Amino acid sequence: MDEISKQMPLYAAGDQPRSPLLPDRHSTGDLFVCDILDAAPKGDMASMAHPVFSLSTKPDHRRRRYTSGSTYLEVKPSADGLATIHDRDVLIYCISQIMAALNQGKQVSRTVRLRAHDLLVSTNRMTNGQGYDGLKAALNRLQGTQIETNVATGGLEQIDIFSIIDRARIVRETRDGRMQEIEVTLSDWVFNAIQHQEVLTLNRDYFRLRKPLERRIYELARKHCGYQSEWKISLQRLQDKCGSNSTLREFRRLVRKIVKQDESHSHIPDYSIHMDDDYVIFQSRKTMSSHSKNIIEDDLPQLQSDVYEEARHDAPGWDVRYLEQEWRSWCSKEEIAPKRPSAHYLKFCRSWYEKRGRP
Repeated sequence: MDEISKQMPLYAAGDQPRSPLLPDRHSTGDLFVCDILDAAPKGDMASMAHPVFSLSTKPDHRRRRYTSGSTYLEVKPSADGLATIHDRDVLIYCISQIMAALNQGKQVSRTVRLRAHDLLVSTNRMTNGQGYDGLKAALNRLQGTQIETNVATGGLEQIDIFSIIDRARIVRETRDGRMQEIEVTLSDWVFNAIQHQEVLTLNRDYFRLRKPLERRIYELARKHCGYQSEWKISLQRLQDKCGSNSTLREFRRLVRKIVKQDESHSHIPDYSIHMDDDYVIFQSRKTMSSHSKNIIEDDLPQLQSDVYEEARHDAPGWDVRYLEQEWRSWCSKEEIAPKRPSAHYLKFCRSWYEKRGRP
């Protein structure tokens, strides 16, 4: 008997009619259900650092390529256009739910089931028909946008060609056509980043930022400034990292307008923004709790003695206690609280040795 037949009740002729619902074809091991209330918003660091999403509010059919040193990222649109920075809300919601589950010791998968209404509320979107239509359009663009890159996630350095999400399925709809439940299968590239906790917490006011450029600027400040008091970047470089298609003159005007509004309203979360000639300066408002950074480092348990023996094998010649301090500092800086600290530390040692060799 096949798997579907096992799940469906058997009726003799003339017995009750077959259920109008399809059988549940997914075991719990293949599916993660998003049901964690108030999960902290989180974004993956790879797409925060690189211009994956379009800033356009109209269909964007440009094919874009971004390079930084030896790394590159090429984004190709579908017939619906490139995925936009507002479409990113879907990823943020999925990443937030998965990370919250991992922190609770739950099993997760890259296929997640979510309630459309919960996503719309969590990301500060309208919950009327327009909101549901916008969500469906976002899923189409996320699935259709193709990326080619050698930007590593989860320590894997390889050339990847993929869609931002592998698949989206509307599981249930109301009679008036509104979505109730959705299944989203994340790309391996995104899921690798989640599994290796290459994510950063975002301020909830991120979803209140009106302009796509404001959202992108905040992402970059959160990634590159972090808990530092200040981060400075040239206007040209900022434009490249934003993925803006404007002329430099127009981009300067747009940034100056945001600076002026921030000086009046302090609306950019966590960071104030200023301009000095053709440099943009971000300064921490110190609104991110400093002890939230320290909790991560303090929560890392003491390692067992046998772990140090393995570390000496993985990073020959290095002082493993020194590497432990570097590992703890790095976890704190990147806001990583690994589920398996010993394995995470050993992987850090191997990576350290691969990059630096013997001391």
